[in-house]
Amino acid sequence: MFEINEIREAARREGKVSRRLFLASGAAMASLPWLAGRSMGSISRRFALGDDPFTLGVTSGDPTSSGVVLWTRLAPRPFEPGGGLPPEAIDVTWEIADDESMKRIVRRGTAVATPQLGHSVHVEAEGLEPDRWYWYRFRAGDAESRIGRTRTLPGASTRPDSLRFAFASCQNYEQGLFTAYEHMAKDELDLILHLGDYIYEYGGRDGKVRKHLGEEINSLDDYRIRHAQYRADPFLQAAHARCPWLVTWDDHEFDNNCAGAVSEESGVDPVAFLIRRANAYQAYYESMPLRAGSIPRGPDMQLYRKASYGRLAELLVLDTRQYRTDQPNDDKGAELNENALDPRNTMLGAEQKGWLEESLLASPGTWNVLAQQVMMGMVDLSPDENDRYSMDQWPGYAHERMELVKFLADRKVLNPVVLTGDIHSNWVNDLRVDDRKAETPVVAAEFVGTSISSGGNGNGETKRFEALKAENAGLKFFNAQRGYVRCTVTPTAWRSDYIVVEDVTRPGAPAINKASFVVEAGKPGVQDA
Repeated sequence: MFEINEIREAARREGKVSRRLFLASGAAMASLPWLAGRSMGSISRRFALGDDPFTLGVTSGDPTSSGVVLWTRLAPRPFEPGGGLPPEAIDVTWEIADDESMKRIVRRGTAVATPQLGHSVHVEAEGLEPDRWYWYRFRAGDAESRIGRTRTLPGASTRPDSLRFAFASCQNYEQGLFTAYEHMAKDELDLILHLGDYIYEYGGRDGKVRKHLGEEINSLDDYRIRHAQYRADPFLQAAHARCPWLVTWDDHEFDNNCAGAVSEESGVDPVAFLIRRANAYQAYYESMPLRAGSIPRGPDMQLYRKASYGRLAELLVLDTRQYRTDQPNDDKGAELNENALDPRNTMLGAEQKGWLEESLLASPGTWNVLAQQVMMGMVDLSPDENDRYSMDQWPGYAHERMELVKFLADRKVLNPVVLTGDIHSNWVNDLRVDDRKAETPVVAAEFVGTSISSGGNGNGETKRFEALKAENAGLKFFNAQRGYVRCTVTPTAWRSDYIVVEDVTRPGAPAINKASFVVEAGKPGVQDA
């Protein structure tokens, strides 16, 4: 086996770290005991009076027509390494009922919370009926969790009358309260999509609305504690317990503006960077309701996947961060020059792109939804004569982006809708193959949601919208307040309501429907509702 310094030197010569080099360094995490059932050596632990192991709540996710993932994590003292538990496996029983009072139990079993996975539990419950609500809970020793609510997806051959969901992103704990989730939990949603920046990796700073624990996070314990700090928020817990979630990440779950295995900062040791990514990915898996197919392998974790809401909507969840090439033009705003248009630039990577195209061709959905991270609209952000596009967004990968939209048009993919987070502001875009050519046909709609709290209180910025609209024919709406987007989908129309919270720095702030937009099935282009 190579010495670690030799590995680092080889990595520097290549300008990247291959998976082979990373594993050869011996830095990849040891094989984890992926326990599917009752494990030898696990115990039925008794917790001390008042020592609640379910401080981080419960949630469900990745539903199918016959099952769902149920999640919790045992952590009586969640802000300590190990969550306040000794390094031993603990039995956790789970129950699913078809009534809210949990009288009619339809499924039950025992899972094992292992210290190697931060005492998290991921139950892949099966044998449920399609298109119906269920309730669930966990027990560990004498302690019992809150009751969560979940639902299965409609059967593959059915065409549901409607789907009602919300999507959100970017929830910096320090910069605002999670009031948006307080309102979201009351919306009677079938599903919640989170599009990234669930946590922020920065160290704690004084003078903010709240304060992160510790310095900038790096170790596995650091990432676990940061996730726990966010998960302890009561409004976030309530939204998690209300309906199933589909999640994906962006950069801050690991490190700001990372591009594949490339740091935004120069001089970062490439092996150390991937060790940190392995820590971040493991903590993310431990904290989310994900299936075993998303278990990380060192610094790699497959997160792109799909969920079919009958024949009404095909939900394609993408990962535009892990596989991308480095941002062109030093990740600074620039015109669409030869660097941005380089066909070697990729946001998706070859394997994910192939999967996406195959999934779109095979889709039975009336609506085909790309749930992803960064804005796909080729939006000129400069109000003057000098073009300026974001290189961290799809314009930095303009060739692949135009290929993808051309694929949607050429293959006549039904009613494509792109859902986006990342930029702490609301946008609505008509998408063309090349958005600079206003005379060409509209192919798809893009709804970009603002942050839950990142950036603190924003504003409407009406003057900026007017300047942006003059430069971008596809731009339909812009707003820089905080909140989320609520979507109602039927066989004939898609409606997006932009819900904004008026103040994220004080408790109890109201939420209002700032604007609503409609796309009619079979008619590309966004209209005011």
